[in-house]
Formats: sequence, C-alpha cells, structure tokens
Amino acid sequence: MPAEEASLSNSTRSFDVAVIGGGAIGLAVAWRAAHEGLRVTLLERGEPGGGTSHVAAGMIAPIAEAKLVERSLLRLTLASARQYPAFVAELAEASGRDPGYMACGTLLAARDGDEAEALDRELAMRVQLGLAVRRLRASEARRLEPGVAPALRLALELPDDHVIDPRKLCAALVAAVGRAGGVIRAGAEVAEVLVDGGRACGVRLAGGERIGAGQVVIAAGVWSDSIAGIPSEARVPIRPVKGQILRLHDPAGPGLLTRVLRLQGSYIVPRGDGRYVLGATSEERGFDTTVTAGAVFELLRDTIELVPGVSELVIDELAAGLRPGTRDNAPAIGRGSLPGLHWATGHYRHGILLTPITAEIMAATLIGEEPSELAAEFSPMRFTGMLAGV
Repeated sequence: MPAEEASLSNSTRSFDVAVIGGGAIGLAVAWRAAHEGLRVTLLERGEPGGGTSHVAAGMIAPIAEAKLVERSLLRLTLASARQYPAFVAELAEASGRDPGYMACGTLLAARDGDEAEALDRELAMRVQLGLAVRRLRASEARRLEPGVAPALRLALELPDDHVIDPRKLCAALVAAVGRAGGVIRAGAEVAEVLVDGGRACGVRLAGGERIGAGQVVIAAGVWSDSIAGIPSEARVPIRPVKGQILRLHDPAGPGLLTRVLRLQGSYIVPRGDGRYVLGATSEERGFDTTVTAGAVFELLRDTIELVPGVSELVIDELAAGLRPGTRDNAPAIGRGSLPGLHWATGHYRHGILLTPITAEIMAATLIGEEPSELAAEFSPMRFTGMLAGV
C-alpha cells in the first residue's frame, strides 16, 4: 500500500470531523460542527487560542478596511460583521463566558493636509459603496474623544465597526466546544493528513498516533501549507505576514479612548477597562517573529502624536504574530479538490472579523450543503490544479 494511503488500523478513535488548528477560526468551526451533531476533535499543536489569535487586536472593521476593488471580500466581511452580535450572544450562553465584544465604533484620523485629502477620498469611496460613515471636523471628533490632540485635522466616524478581545473569544469558544461534545487536544501536532482511496480519512500526529476522520478541516493558519500527505495539486499556498503589536494599560483606568482610533500606518484599540492594543506592522519576513526597536518606536511615535496620553501608559507586552495570506489575500473556505479535505485558512488581516461566517460556511459544508454564491467566491479550489488547468 502506498505510504499516503496509510491504514487506520492503529487509530485510537474515529471522528466525523478532525479540525487541524485551534485559533479562533478552528475553534468556531469545531463548535458549529459539534452543534450540528457531528463528532468532532480539534487538534492544536500548542495551546488553543495561543497562536495568531492570541496576538490579534480583534478589530471587526469591514468599513475601515473597505477597498473599492475588493467587492467580494467586502461583502463577506460585512456579512460576518452583521452576524457578530447574535454570534457572541449565542456563544456567551453556550460557554458561560464573556467573549469580550464591544460595539464601540471607529474613528479614522488625519493628522495633516495630505492625510486629510486622502481621508476625503476614503469618504467618497465609502459613500459610493453605501457604507455607514460620517465626516467630522476636528472639533467634532475631539468632543467625542477628548484624548485626541489638536494636531487632528479631520476624522471619519464609522459607527458600525466594532471590536472583540480575541483572547476572551477563544476562551469562550474552547468552553463552548467542550459543552457541545467536541474533543480538544492541546499539544497535538498534526504531521500528516492520511489519504486512502483518493480521499482524506484522518491524520497522523507527530508522535505517530493515527486518528480517523470522515472529514478533515485545515484551519492551521500560516502552518496550513506545511502539513504532509496532501497532494501538491490539492494544496492552498499560504505565506506568513508578520505583524508587530503592543499591549498597554492605563494605571488610572479607562477613559483615554472609548473608540478604536485608526491613523495612517497604525491603530489603537481600547478594551474598555483601561487596557489598549497598539499596532500593527505588516512585514513580508517569512516566519520571523522577533520584535524590533524600530517598529515599536514608529508605532508609539505615530500614536503619541495624535493621542499624547499614550505616553503615560504602561507597556505590558510586545509581540509579533504571523497572519496567513493567500496569493490574492482572500481566505480559502470550503471543500478542497481532495475529497474529504476542507480548508478554513488564509484569512490574512481578517481572521477574527471573519470567524462567524467562516464557521457558518464550514458547518454547512460539513453536513453536505452546497455553498452559497458568496461562499463559492472563496472556494479553495481557485488555487488548485482543478481550476488552474494543471
């Protein structure tokens, strides 16, 4: 028998679904699949929620990040943002935990004339797309956020862009998966997807253990493309994009900012309790996760110029995460070209934002439903030999 058609006779247990990867996406997929009555196991190489999701700022910001040429991705992000209130309410009930959702709104800020002109163009684009946006004079913006300096020239208010704490989100999802009957295994590194008769049929862990599964979901972020056993023509190519980020707190408590503030090149996210997240760089540096003095300096310099009170905050954490990017920087969600193998990866900057709709699409796929027109636009098969003519 060929090596890739490995027998599962030594499997300790068999499941309907094996999810590879325990970030927000993988956890949400496992929760929704278990809720559909499927027997689910989630396999995470480290601690659930301990990878990219642990570093993420958690902005639910489809309007702030709208791009005129990315209509299909904008539709997907808007649809997911609309799901968030019901998603977190259901998750809180299912888990008994607070997922950390804040409907706080966002301000896009300009510090000089050039940035103000660019912001007016951003305003026109969003108005053309029918998105909720309001132009604010500097005085109006400073009445909303008194912590912003007089250096502000112009702002756009985006009331429908909100935020969630990814660490609380993942903790709630872990609890919800367990309550729904799913099995989560930490420290379970998947070395290989097992294939039998031309179909994915389970996984082999790094220690040699085999786990049978009728369907396998790859939600391993930047590691999704490194798992052995998948034919080359059936792979989704993923690259890591580095992002450096800071976490800080105000000893005086909350109040410096009540909304997310985004400026050219950086952002600051309030947690509502005196904690803030400041980020983030975007660097094509492979799997490098070092934190550099230059990046930290630039993030702090730019933010302090507009919010001087940031200089008084206490730095709690410096970190760098790896965003999983595809060739077109849009996610791969759904069935792959190898039967039994599914993908929920490549979300790039939008993993937390797209968590609800990714889980919904994947749960429907796993119970045999055909993808909606919107979901079909993000089929993993756009990257494979089936559609590439290989």
